[in-house]
Amino acid sequence: MTISIDWKLKKANPVLALGVVEALVTVEKHSEALWTEINSVVAGVPSRYTLEKLVYAPEVAAVRNTYKQIGKDPSRYRGSAEALLRRVLKGKDLYRVNNIVDLNNLVSLETAHPVGSYDLDKLTAPIEFRIGALGESYKGIGKETINIAELPVFADTVGPFGSPTSDSERAMITETTTTVMMVIISFTGRTGLDESVEKAAERLTQYCRGEIADITVIE
Repeated sequence: MTISIDWKLKKANPVLALGVVEALVTVEKHSEALWTEINSVVAGVPSRYTLEKLVYAPEVAAVRNTYKQIGKDPSRYRGSAEALLRRVLKGKDLYRVNNIVDLNNLVSLETAHPVGSYDLDKLTAPIEFRIGALGESYKGIGKETINIAELPVFADTVGPFGSPTSDSERAMITETTTTVMMVIISFTGRTGLDESVEKAAERLTQYCRGEIADITVIE
C-alpha cells in the first residue's frame, strides 16, 4: 500500500514519521497470552507518567503541539495514546475488542504514540496522511460523526478513514478482516520507531498468526 505524508502536515511537524506493518492475520475475540502482556504494561504506566504531567511527556506534547499548529484544540481532540494513558492513570479498565485492536492499544501504551489498525481490503491506494479539510467528517467507531477538519487524517481515494484521535467505521477491524495495516504515528520523529515497528510485527506474528507482507518507515 502506497502511503505519503502531505507537505502541509510535514511543514507543521517536520519530523513526523509513520511506522507501517502490513500483514495477513487471523482475528480472534480474545488472546490470553496477549492480555498477560497488556496487563504487565498497564501495571507499569503509573511509574512512567502521572495524570497531572502527562501532557508534558515528549510524545504526548508533540501531538498536542502539532494539533495546535494546524488549528485543532488538543484538549478537545486528544491523541489516542494520550486518551489511553489517561484512562489507565484514572484506574479504568481497557476495552477488550479483538486481538488486533487489543494489540494496537498495547503498542500505543508502550510507545505513547497514536497507533491505527485498518482493514486493507476496505481501502483503495494510494493513501495520504494529510490535514482534514473544512467540512470533512466521518462516523467514528462507537461514536457519532466526528469533525475531522484540521485534524491529521489518513485518506484513500474514497476519502478520510482514520486519524490519530479516532478512526472511522469504514476501515475498522472486524471478525472478517484478513489483511491489516498497522501504523505507528510518531510525532517525535524516527528515533526508536524502527524498533517499535519491528516489535509490532513480531507481536502480530505471535498473537494474531500474522504473516508479515511489508514493514516500512515513512518520513
